[in-house]
This record gives sequence, structure tokens and C-alpha cells, in this order.
Amino acid sequence: MTEEIIIAGFGGQGVLSMGKIIAYSGIMENMEVSWMPSYGPEIRGGTANVTVIVSDKRISSPILQRYDTAIILNQQSMDKFEEMVKPGGTLIYDPSGISRKPQRTDISIYAVPATEEAAAMNATKIANMLLLGAFIKLRPALVLDKVLLGLKKSLPERHHKLLPLNEQALRRGMELVG
Repeated sequence: MTEEIIIAGFGGQGVLSMGKIIAYSGIMENMEVSWMPSYGPEIRGGTANVTVIVSDKRISSPILQRYDTAIILNQQSMDKFEEMVKPGGTLIYDPSGISRKPQRTDISIYAVPATEEAAAMNATKIANMLLLGAFIKLRPALVLDKVLLGLKKSLPERHHKLLPLNEQALRRGMELVG
């Protein structure tokens, strides 16, 4: 099993940290992992994306042209990465940052109102965890218990008080996609 993922949005939306959590989760499951971030010098507010590969086999290259899953947080990223999802793949997106909905008919598409849901939970910074929860439910490359361990590993200890809220967001994200 190999899952090739692109997560893309603006800096400050938790794109890179979401990728890091997936990578740590894969490590917790004794999988091979590649985490390759890409962002402009401005970081917060500029475009950011991260390619993550988790696999039960050796990963030959972290550089990909096509992805099994795309998690998209803004229109600029939708324009760039929608066509790079492999036929039969999955596109998960937050509609609050999107003005043109995805057009593909050969992939599974899920709109997850993460920004709206995070606001309803009075915790705007957890929108990325809602999207990650949706990913866990839709693409069973990782299990929730290992994602929670990956989350704990990736968060600085001073933020561990936020682990219950992040777990709640992961579970709610799973609910949002059925």
C-alpha cells in the first residue's frame, strides 16, 4: 500500500503541519515515509504545499507528478493541483477558500466545510485537523490511534494541552464525510 498525497493552501493554514502529522503517523505504523514541503519566502500568507508519501515499500523518489489524494485549502491550489490527482483518486477541499468548484468526474470529490466548522467550535486553528480527519476516514492509509500519536509527536510539548481539542476536530472531520 502506497499513498501519495499533496496538501496545499496558504501559509498559516496548517498545511505543513498536517503533512508532518501524516508523516509521523506513518512512522508510528512502521511505514516508509517521505515529507517534502514547498513554500515561498513569505511563508504566512504565501502559497505552501507539502508532498507526503506513506508506503509499506521503499519510496524511490519524493518527487511526484500525480497524487492519490489532494487536500486543497484555496483556489490557487485547486487551479494547480486538481488535474494532478490520479484517475480514481480523491480530492478533499474546504469550500470556504474556493470560488470555482472542482470539475473532474473521474475522481472522488469531498467538500469539507472545515473553516466553518472550526469557527462553530470556537477554534479557527483546527480547520486543518478537520480536513485531516476527513482524509483518515476516506483514505484508510492511516489509523486514528497512530495519527493521535503522530500529532503528539509533532506538537511541541507546550501545546500538548491542545491535544484533546485536536482529537475532537479529527473525529468531527471523520463525521463530516460520513
